[in-house]
Amino acid sequence: MIGEVETIFSQLIQMLRDGMRQPRLELLAALCRVLPGCYPPALYEAVYEDGRYQGHRALAAKLPARIRRAVAEDRDEAGFSRLLTPHCEFPDLFLVEMGRGCSRACRFCAAGFVYRPSRRWSAAAILAALAARPVGIDRIGLLGMEMTPPETLDRVTRALAGEDCALSFSSLRADALSDTLLQTLAASHLKSAAIAPDGCSQRLRQVINKGLSEEVLLAAAERLCDAGIVRLKLYFMIGLPTETDADILEAVDLVAKIKARIDPIGQARGRICDISLSVNCFVPKPWTPFQYHIFGGEHEAKAAVATCRRRLNLFRRGLRGVANLSFHDDKPENALWQAVLAKGDRRLAPVLLDMARCRRPFRQAMKSHGLAPENYAALTGDAETAFPWLILDHGLNGDYLWREYSRALAGLPTAPCQPQSCRRCGVCHD
Repeated sequence: MIGEVETIFSQLIQMLRDGMRQPRLELLAALCRVLPGCYPPALYEAVYEDGRYQGHRALAAKLPARIRRAVAEDRDEAGFSRLLTPHCEFPDLFLVEMGRGCSRACRFCAAGFVYRPSRRWSAAAILAALAARPVGIDRIGLLGMEMTPPETLDRVTRALAGEDCALSFSSLRADALSDTLLQTLAASHLKSAAIAPDGCSQRLRQVINKGLSEEVLLAAAERLCDAGIVRLKLYFMIGLPTETDADILEAVDLVAKIKARIDPIGQARGRICDISLSVNCFVPKPWTPFQYHIFGGEHEAKAAVATCRRRLNLFRRGLRGVANLSFHDDKPENALWQAVLAKGDRRLAPVLLDMARCRRPFRQAMKSHGLAPENYAALTGDAETAFPWLILDHGLNGDYLWREYSRALAGLPTAPCQPQSCRRCGVCHD
């Protein structure tokens, strides 16, 4: 099932119930013909030429050439945690979504493209979801704060101010820290917060269309620390398109400037704010402009891993000896495997089985099936290239992602999504 199940769930359940005695493939074909978002891989054959994917061929009559995602377009109901038990991943955290997707158009972010158009739930819908919080649960996780309009966020945070609850979220948009939000964070005794520069330099933040200046990041760190935060998390990526060593060194300078801003605040209150850096290798994702980018910027897998490792070490060495700072990174070899999975196709199925059954490393398992990491991690193309994931249809124009990739390489910005007026990507139709 591709997309959002709310729009088709009732009909899906009814068809499954009515078709219980049908042969399995006949039922799958019927679902695929009637409901959007239903993809039965067994009824589609992948076509290859000289080891390169060329497209899919339907194996039954009247199946759609591509699987269009299901999307709940006319909806203003915020989702929330329906089940809270000790067996949940977050047993004592009540999660509420403030919207779906993101209008920011960061070029590395799959959610920003596959959930288009972004939808923001109203303050009334979010407050109704918050009212369903079970008695005794005092931790609230807000999903999608980064793209919530300031007026909605202010209304929600004002409502939470008197609830005596602790807030949790993945990260904060550095340019969306209102006074009301900061007051709510202080009142909830939150001690840790994260902001995501993502790109190591101002130039790279333009490449990825992040839209955050150095001064905005410095001001956000200062305001969060002033609101009582004692542990500031910063998220960076290495291996972004056009990256050089100079970009890494600029990130080192940025961290030093942040420390210079927040240390006096910590000294005045008697506790220095710790900085935790999370630095991860960038993995290109399908359905983003960077699907055309080669992992690590190198065609050969060993060279890509070596480049990522060297730049991680350059980043780490630049901060050696800095007090109250911790550095966390991932292993480039693991990121390479993620890149293989991200751009993989069904030829990886026997590879995964070998890894599970025989405990083989992924390189060894791939080699035994005539594959190499470069087949996927170094997969590239242009607007005309057939990629395995194009069997799915997220509504994007065929050349839109390629045009965005070209703009990225040129360091050109793209305005945020404006569903009411914008028709750039093709998702929104008149």
